[in-house]
Amino acid sequence: MLNKNLFSPNNFLALPEKLSKFEYSNFVLLPIPYEESTTFVKGTKYGPNALICASQEVELFDCELGFEPCEKGICTLGELEPIVSNPEKMTKRIEDVAENLLEKKKIILSIGGEHTITVGLIKAFKKKYQNLSVLQLDAHADLRDSYQGSKYSHACAMRRISEFCPYVGVGIRSISTDELSFAKKKKIKLFFAHKIKDNFSFFDEVLKLLSEDVYLSFDLDFLNPSIMPSVGTPEPGGIGWYETLYLLKRLAQTKNVVGFDITELSPIPGNVSPNFLTAKLVYKMIGYIISGKKSKE
Repeated sequence: MLNKNLFSPNNFLALPEKLSKFEYSNFVLLPIPYEESTTFVKGTKYGPNALICASQEVELFDCELGFEPCEKGICTLGELEPIVSNPEKMTKRIEDVAENLLEKKKIILSIGGEHTITVGLIKAFKKKYQNLSVLQLDAHADLRDSYQGSKYSHACAMRRISEFCPYVGVGIRSISTDELSFAKKKKIKLFFAHKIKDNFSFFDEVLKLLSEDVYLSFDLDFLNPSIMPSVGTPEPGGIGWYETLYLLKRLAQTKNVVGFDITELSPIPGNVSPNFLTAKLVYKMIGYIISGKKSKE
């Protein structure tokens, strides 16, 4: 009989079975390597695997929080098989899988893949949390009604979500006139990066606009390209590492973060730093969610 201890676990953080079994885990990592509408740099379908590989070098102890978040259990699922011929059907597949996991009372962390995956995820969460709101961290508004002939383009993700769930967009630094007009008409609150800069007191206003139950959608181009060049559609400017952690921590301290996704990682061969950053970001958010729940008890 083979000795399992001789083999490194191929999951997020390379966790042993006792910390990664589905039955034990509070958190479930759902990799969704879906990429069908990326319009600039291709490769987001390789993001989930690159993130998981890099995560195996992340230290389990969190210096800031003073504990190992993985003790709550993190199960890594297999990659969700894409339906490349029909984005609407793929959205429904994501919705069904997420709904099933929510029924099992798991906190879902989804990794893309392009931003389109968020639509199906939030449809599932909205069924469970009727007063759900979404925090979008993103360089782009993603409010086009249709792009390049598709209503399910990554450029339309938040437009589709706005049809059934309220949200607030933060870090925006790329928007069309049509998108801006739509946002004003529908009274969608957007916080532009050039107005934020180093003044993060604005986040108190963001928190007031969100409901108690919040889903976080994190497009990696929200970050400054100097630390996150590996995205499908990079934009100059953006937010730094510690500033981002401040926002995420404040969110978890004040709201019930019910789930989140991180999308648009497009790995650059030979440059593993962005992959590691993304893995660390996922783990930090898990830690903040745990810490936030403890502070509310």
